[in-house]
Amino acid sequence: MRVVLQRVSEASVTIEGKMYGSIGNGMLILLGIEHDDDQSDADWLIQKIIGMRIFSDQEGKMNYGINDVNGSFLVISQFTLHASTKKGNRPSYIRAARPEQAVPLYEYFLRELESSHGAKIETGQFGADMKVSLVNDGPVTIIIDSKNRE
Repeated sequence: MRVVLQRVSEASVTIEGKMYGSIGNGMLILLGIEHDDDQSDADWLIQKIIGMRIFSDQEGKMNYGINDVNGSFLVISQFTLHASTKKGNRPSYIRAARPEQAVPLYEYFLRELESSHGAKIETGQFGADMKVSLVNDGPVTIIIDSKNRE
């Protein structure tokens, strides 16, 4: 699993012209699921995400985590995070999980993140054409891959 975390002051997702989910202060998580990912990847990522100290304290240092600032999550599925660009100019998505594997793992990630964080999680819709808007605070953008744990 691969995520792109963005610290945001606000973020939203629109599907077919209608607001589907939105948050204020928190993290926008773009989540890509690879064909060999499983629940252990999701569990590891969730603990890593919740523990990330990327929010500023009173002195402007990134010392606070999501729970310290009562932040929210907006999670968007994004298979393109596993694009291979080694050959040619058209990305290959061969490493991205097929929907029959990805959807249950995506739903597991959402449930476990919500129960670990203790607050409602806003989402997009798996497989939909989504318009994502955000105000990246900082900017702070971090990429985490569960296959690179060491």
